[in-house]
Amino acid sequence: MKALSLETTKLLDKLYNLRGKDSVVLVEMDKQKEKSEKTLERTTKEKSDLQDKITNLETQHDELETQGDKLLNALSGIDRDEFSTVLECLNLDFDPQVLMERVNSNLPKTIEKVSEEQKKAEEELVAVEEEMNNAMTTIEELGLRRDTALSNQDKLNEYFDMALNGKINITRDSITNLLEQFDFSEEEQREAAKILMFPEDALYAYEEKINGRDIAGKSISDVMSEAKDAIDDTPEEIKESNDTVDLHENDINVDSVIDNKSLFDLNETFNIETNVENEPQEIKEEKILVSEEEPFKQEEVFNPFLIEETNNNESDSSELNIDDFVLNSNSENESDVKLEEYLNELGFNYLDFRSEDLDDLNNNFDKSLFKENVDTMKQNNIDLDIFTEHSSLLYDKELKEKVELLLGIGKEPIDIYLNPSILIKYTTEKLNNAIELLRSNGMDPRNVPLMAY
Repeated sequence: MKALSLETTKLLDKLYNLRGKDSVVLVEMDKQKEKSEKTLERTTKEKSDLQDKITNLETQHDELETQGDKLLNALSGIDRDEFSTVLECLNLDFDPQVLMERVNSNLPKTIEKVSEEQKKAEEELVAVEEEMNNAMTTIEELGLRRDTALSNQDKLNEYFDMALNGKINITRDSITNLLEQFDFSEEEQREAAKILMFPEDALYAYEEKINGRDIAGKSISDVMSEAKDAIDDTPEEIKESNDTVDLHENDINVDSVIDNKSLFDLNETFNIETNVENEPQEIKEEKILVSEEEPFKQEEVFNPFLIEETNNNESDSSELNIDDFVLNSNSENESDVKLEEYLNELGFNYLDFRSEDLDDLNNNFDKSLFKENVDTMKQNNIDLDIFTEHSSLLYDKELKEKVELLLGIGKEPIDIYLNPSILIKYTTEKLNNAIELLRSNGMDPRNVPLMAY
């Protein structure tokens, strides 16, 4: 499979995203529509509440004026001296003159306050109606834009199908004009057009990568799986046999033997066994195909059944417990297969990881944690390629909290995908401290690029 550059891979990731239901364009439109629908629902209720409030304030204003005038008229016709005996015996503090002064002083202020509240409510109503109308307009526009986006998506998929089938017969301008609708830069348009018009340069390799390797070129994982199946299908009587194997029937090319472990692998593959508790079995003469380019020394061939140690010109032979070695070798291979199979279950290509990353993942293998972190990225629309470039994130116990923290301050999934170092660099606590530090300095964390954290 042809190697793809990081820039080409990112461009194709973006293009393939636009082809599916999880297209960032459609997802963003759905988010905007959902947000507008919530705004419409909220403003509709707020409008109703404000209208009721304005009606109540108008009624209160009118009643204060009417009842205030009546109260003043009533108080002005009362002579306190006419009721002095009753007021004194009942210990009532009633002075019509004092009350009239208080009414004349406080009533106008109260009426003015009600008028101000009414005016404020009317201004709020205007703002709410404007927000509500904007939400309705946005919903209508998004409906039209979504139809256009789906039409553009269908056209993009048509171009890709044609390219993958080797039947593309469209002009470069047709492709660039379409990609312009997706807000691609001119450079991205030109590169994407090149990829579609010459799919053998990158598109085939990318398609092969995401949909599986070509059958003609078996991967290491395929070979290991087939070998495992072959061993499982071996008749039991053959597995238990202790007969020596005639190596003449299985000629070994020395050029293909890399190290001593390879011979042990051969021993395991061909089911060569020996009974180390009894006398060593006779090993038949091995037929060795010697490379013409580099002479082969017979004494350097490793004998898997017997180790000879020479000390002071005296040779002592000691038997090697091959069962123990094969057991350890199998255990190591089973660990690799276990990791490989689980990575495949999670949607990864085992071969996309570097060997040192695989060793690291084996040492930190945790199925539940791996799955939780993969699910976190899937649920937040963050491309899983982030794990192949930064494998340690698979066993990061705080990954979910850090992702939610970044999304919570307004960061987009693409921000996190393009700046994965933020997840590696910080613990949840330190990331939260960095965010709070920005806020304390009067900056909005959402507007500060993650690379600056």
